[in-house]
Amino acid sequence: MVSAIALKGSTRTITEFFEYCINSILYQRGVYPEEDFTTVRKYDLTLMKTHDDELKSYIRKVLAQVHKWMLGGKCNKLVICIMDKDEGEIVERWAFDIERLELNTTEPSEQADDATPSKEEIQKQIRALIRQITASVTFLPELTHMGRYTFNVLAYTDAYATVPIEWADSEVKEIKGGETMQFKSFSTENHKVGAEVSYKY
Repeated sequence: MVSAIALKGSTRTITEFFEYCINSILYQRGVYPEEDFTTVRKYDLTLMKTHDDELKSYIRKVLAQVHKWMLGGKCNKLVICIMDKDEGEIVERWAFDIERLELNTTEPSEQADDATPSKEEIQKQIRALIRQITASVTFLPELTHMGRYTFNVLAYTDAYATVPIEWADSEVKEIKGGETMQFKSFSTENHKVGAEVSYKY
């Protein structure tokens, strides 16, 4: 049995990470202009967060649904695709794998306690991952022409997930013949999140 309270906390931590991560990627990659963002402090880092109401509303709406799917164990991946508006071509694909850790809490042991990361350890892991993502923009091909790109969020759910009407089925949208850069992962009490970015030269 997984503690419902721990599961909610884990899911909230990951959803919050996704919110800051999406904002950071959109800012770092110049998908939206710099003036649409403001600095905030989170995870002991200075991060960028949009103050554009439409974009903020979209991100929160997407993540509210992802949060529900994660609570039900129905979502195993979140993907952010950056696309060329004119061509419809995907130029970058940021993928976050979500692994549900089934911890047996009916037989508590010192070993289980050791395996459960503290809040400070989780924050440290998230901080390391966000720093990696931020640093990666120096290696990724430059996205020229501000305003030329848009983005899409894909959620991978199992066959039994209830899908709202505004979430349309989509193809995988992978980048063929591209390069992939792997990042660090982080773990909470109930989940492990891994990350990578695929891109074209």
